[in-house]
Amino acid sequence: MKPNVGVLGLGIIGSRVADNLRKAGHEVFVWSRSARPVPNFLASPREVAEAAGIIQIFVRDSAALLEALNDMRPALKAGHLIMNHATVSKKATLEAAKLVESTGAAFLDAPFTGSKMAAQNGKLCYYIGGSDLMLERAKPVLEASSAKILPLGGVGDAMVLKIVTNLVSAVIVEAVAEAAAITKANGIPLERLHEALESNANYSTLIGMKLPAIIKSDFEAHFSLRNMLKDADFARELAAAAKLNVPAIDCTATAMRNALEAGKGDLDFSVIGDR
Repeated sequence: MKPNVGVLGLGIIGSRVADNLRKAGHEVFVWSRSARPVPNFLASPREVAEAAGIIQIFVRDSAALLEALNDMRPALKAGHLIMNHATVSKKATLEAAKLVESTGAAFLDAPFTGSKMAAQNGKLCYYIGGSDLMLERAKPVLEASSAKILPLGGVGDAMVLKIVTNLVSAVIVEAVAEAAAITKANGIPLERLHEALESNANYSTLIGMKLPAIIKSDFEAHFSLRNMLKDADFARELAAAAKLNVPAIDCTATAMRNALEAGKGDLDFSVIGDR
């Protein structure tokens, strides 16, 4: 029999992961801060922990993660496996692992890469930090929503790598936004920029997704500006702790913060190209 699975957080990704788990034959118990008309929606994270032995967490930030874990804590015991998929700080990741393990339960640091359509199509890539033994237990659950599962070290290591890969994504989109603004200012249709980039060595899947959105001013959220700015700030915190200068992400974070202050936080982060 397939194990019961809990999903905390039913945003863009969590809701689609829960759908894929149901399709794979798991009984899924869910909770989100805002009530949703979906099967087995429970009143609290604690109730989810009472119903499921494996729990996937997709909440917004560090504070929400620790709040959910503290709510679950009385129900956690040996045999529970908690996987955090939310991008949070390294400090919060280590604190979360300590809290979970103090109950006898197990913890995996398991951020992901991939946005809305990847989640919908079961094509996420999970970065895993933690025990190989627990990963083997988790694999049948993770495979319901993923194309790849990458073990990347200990708890905290996967989160650092997730943060810095998002740094690269944010900086690339800011560069594309600047290129688009210069192209447009010179009276050249942005479609020509896309054609030029497609034959350039720097073309990527990310550019192929985000430049057409900038051209069409279609900023439906696949990865919200608010969340990308959060992750950029985590990268800047890690750099500051290591006494490193990171001018590229510094200026990109400034552009994103300006867009956030203009009320664009819940749009896709490619909205920084709306100039």
